[in-house]
Amino acid sequence: MSMKLARWRDRLTQQEDLNFLLTNRVPRLAATRFMGWYSRIDSPWLTRVSVAVWRLFTDLDLSEAAPPPRGYRSLRDVFTRRLQPGRRPLDPAAHAVVSPCDAIVGAFGPVTRGMALQAKGMDYRIAELFGDATRAAPYLDGTYLTLRLTSAMYHRFHAPADLRIQRVTHIAGDTWNVNPIALKRVERLFCRNVRAAIECTLPDGTPIALVPVAAILVASLRLHALDLTLRPDHPGPHRFDVGHDHARGEEMGWFEQGSTIIVFLPPGVALREDLRTGQRIRMGEAIARLAGGLACADGDE
Repeated sequence: MSMKLARWRDRLTQQEDLNFLLTNRVPRLAATRFMGWYSRIDSPWLTRVSVAVWRLFTDLDLSEAAPPPRGYRSLRDVFTRRLQPGRRPLDPAAHAVVSPCDAIVGAFGPVTRGMALQAKGMDYRIAELFGDATRAAPYLDGTYLTLRLTSAMYHRFHAPADLRIQRVTHIAGDTWNVNPIALKRVERLFCRNVRAAIECTLPDGTPIALVPVAAILVASLRLHALDLTLRPDHPGPHRFDVGHDHARGEEMGWFEQGSTIIVFLPPGVALREDLRTGQRIRMGEAIARLAGGLACADGDE
């Protein structure tokens, strides 16, 4: 991409009012259904054209990807691409909880009075996010970390530790954009959008949860544990008792494009001290320590 085009793109994306208008004040669910259909069209030519347009607005880099044997035949193939082996080494520390995905760090810190931070000055009740106060209870005095995937990132996510998925609850909702501009303007945005509460336990019974949140154009979530793609119009059931084990770093599933994963940790599991809002982090990097680890820092800068 030329420097001139990159500057034009950056000016466009930094116009907050225009960005919010174009990505939110549209028929969000209809646009999301259309993108779901479009991304599955089997056409290598259309895929090449679509990727070229995509690159006008993002820094899409496919150099780390392991292309499918027949090449990219649809946008979905690009969205859900795998990486070449060894591209995401895991933190070697035995007690490290690792990032489940490539992401940009959003809000993080302690859950206070049942509330987590969405953006500065905007918080939400985690009971509403989970859809049930009982499911949120293990994290009321714990910590949380919001991980935002951009559309250009690797979209698969992995187990942050050795764990067992106990239950998955699919919660219907809207498809607001989840970029920082929308997070500053739409109250309780994460609680409004389609999402899935993935409740897990570590081998010693310690609870840990991941809550993938959908967004406009990306409201489908695939979980290997269910062998099922959860879409906004999924007819049910919406609660699944699973009992599926994953080793740390093992692939758990993928988004059909990019969105957000919120990680919840119970009391006693500390986030690493050097996390910063806006920091880029890769799958496999440590985000917390299970024992004798790092002190928790508040992400409200």
